[in-house]
Amino acid sequence: MADGSHITPDYFRTILVTVVGQAYAAAGYELEERPVQWAGGRFRFLKKMNNDLTAVIEYQLLTYVDSEWAVGQPSRFKVTLICTDGRRRDLSALVVEDFGVAILPSATHWWTFQNLDELGKALAEAGHLVVGYGIPWLAGDLKPDETQ
Repeated sequence: MADGSHITPDYFRTILVTVVGQAYAAAGYELEERPVQWAGGRFRFLKKMNNDLTAVIEYQLLTYVDSEWAVGQPSRFKVTLICTDGRRRDLSALVVEDFGVAILPSATHWWTFQNLDELGKALAEAGHLVVGYGIPWLAGDLKPDETQ
């Protein structure tokens, strides 16, 4: 199970909740119970806002299963922030482009992993950025123009 090509969506969800679940729960987010979407690699944490809006932290997982063309390809995930008021932004674009923080290689960054250790580190890094930038942005408490 340590090889990234053997990390199933179900196992990813378990690690995801272990790494970020407590922090997201403290901010009022709950993992949406959608087993069909989970099987396809999509995991969403939802929070009902005071203004009848819903904020979403969405993880999209792409795993490379054992096949000739996928040998050596790391599995990957990205994080998208969504609000029912029409806002939608990849976490990497929000951090790199909107806030001008060069902590990630690009605004189109996907976190990659080839084993369980790398997955845990990637989820922790993404989770820190969600807590620091994504959750306040979704709540409307942090706007990019206020940081410049």
